[in-house]
Amino acid sequence: QVQLVESGGGLVQAGGSLRLSCAASGRTFTNYRMGWFRQAPGKEREFVAAINWSAGSTYYADSVKGRFTISRDNTKNTGYLQMNSLKPEDTAVYYCAAAIAWGSIPPGIEAAYNYWGQGTQVTVSS
Repeated sequence: QVQLVESGGGLVQAGGSLRLSCAASGRTFTNYRMGWFRQAPGKEREFVAAINWSAGSTYYADSVKGRFTISRDNTKNTGYLQMNSLKPEDTAVYYCAAAIAWGSIPPGIEAAYNYWGQGTQVTVSS
């Protein structure tokens, strides 16, 4: 089992920044994919960004490209989502997830992720 714990959410004004963290513990793997998803009220959960842990390859949704940056710290087994130039439409609960095997499945497919965190609320005021 892998446990994922998100932190760093909060309330910020439009144009501001937040950095989310996702700490992984439990069973460890030499390589996995960590993804960030978000769900706004009344909407379906959507893909935000992902990183392949070993190679460091990154993927982003078009809506956050150029504003968000995903990264990881191998020594801390922690992933990060740096969110800059935040907009009110970024308001959502943000979830991190881990996939232990994905083959050719694109990073935005939720079903490929085996473990999920509990989520952290991000609210951007206008």
